[in-house]
Amino acid sequence: MATGTIANDNSIEIGSTHLNRWWRVVGGLSMNLALGSLYAWSIFVAPLEKEFGWKRAQTSTVFGIAVVVFALTFIVAGRLQDKFGPFWISVTGGVLVSLGFFLCAYTTSLTYLYICFGIIGGLGNGFGYATPIPVMAKWFPDKRGLAVGLAVAGYGAGSAIFGPWANLKLIPAYGVHTTFQILGVIFLVMTLFGAFLLKNPPKGYKPEGWTPTPASKSAATTYDFTPGEVLRTPAFYFMWVAYWLGTLAGLMVISQLVPFAKSVGIPGAVAASMGLVAGAIGNASGRILSGWMSDAIGRLNVLRLMIGISMLAMPLLYLVGNNLTLLYVMVFIVYWCYGTQLSVNGAATADFWGTKNAGINYGMLFTAWGLAGYTGAKLGGMMYDKYHNYQMAFYTAGVLAAVALLSEFMARRPKHV
Repeated sequence: MATGTIANDNSIEIGSTHLNRWWRVVGGLSMNLALGSLYAWSIFVAPLEKEFGWKRAQTSTVFGIAVVVFALTFIVAGRLQDKFGPFWISVTGGVLVSLGFFLCAYTTSLTYLYICFGIIGGLGNGFGYATPIPVMAKWFPDKRGLAVGLAVAGYGAGSAIFGPWANLKLIPAYGVHTTFQILGVIFLVMTLFGAFLLKNPPKGYKPEGWTPTPASKSAATTYDFTPGEVLRTPAFYFMWVAYWLGTLAGLMVISQLVPFAKSVGIPGAVAASMGLVAGAIGNASGRILSGWMSDAIGRLNVLRLMIGISMLAMPLLYLVGNNLTLLYVMVFIVYWCYGTQLSVNGAATADFWGTKNAGINYGMLFTAWGLAGYTGAKLGGMMYDKYHNYQMAFYTAGVLAAVALLSEFMARRPKHV
């Protein structure tokens, strides 16, 4: 298609159709870079606690509310995306996330913060995150794992970019309230830019020169399962349990990284950088490279491999103790395995149950992450409070990963009868 012509999906073509579909990845990446700021919530905790005298349990609840609202909204937004297309759903998500951040600048009470960051921000994440994965799945039947991984990598990388910038530059210079406003405006621009690029391909679209290969380990189904049919496949439940326990294990460890590092004598600034930089890079890398691997060797095989590595990495992270180099390596690995699950499960949903209802179908599977996100940090903290060390939390995470691995091994590609 010539440069500057109008495509069937009402978007402006930039060069060939092949180039045009990669602009969808740019849109998903821009959207998720802004949404990924959810992971950077920790940078706001200390300034807010200092100003208002709030306790850590109270400020942690803000993140918990956002996670639950995010996961539940994803189902509704996924259904709306399947029915009406991605554009207005993406715009809604972008506006809500940006509004939530902007309004946080005026917070004077926990209730207000729960509403702005937890509910409004959580709604924005649910609507915004519901669109990139189905869009990538439709544009890239030939490279689905890689494309989904690239698009959602922004969610992992967002905290690595905006977290340190806000923590080291914006908050010291302008204060936490103005920082909320600055980020809100930036996120509005980024998400609206992404929304304009997130368009579905024409019906029946296939990449030029590509022929489906049914024998491939990552071959997609030709049948579009309805949500009710998905819930009648055993694979959904095995994958849900594996997704839940696999990410729960990761979040238990991730949530305790900074206090654990401090407990073994690592300076606070270095400990914080581990999660914001090394962890975020590992998270983003896992989403991209594991997605790419899954195109070649299969979705379930990659999920099994990375959950298996995670099972070993959890206790090893504890055992390396204050060896800073090894600790950075293990943090990178743990985040890699965690990020893998967020991208490969999305690609697997489209492969196993079709792209027509991919939004709501993945939304149902994504509730596993919602439950893990809400309970992971709480469970890790409870174990520390009970045993007064981090060994039990990290070892328990390894056991949870082992159960997740078993459940993933029991999953089989669903068949339509």
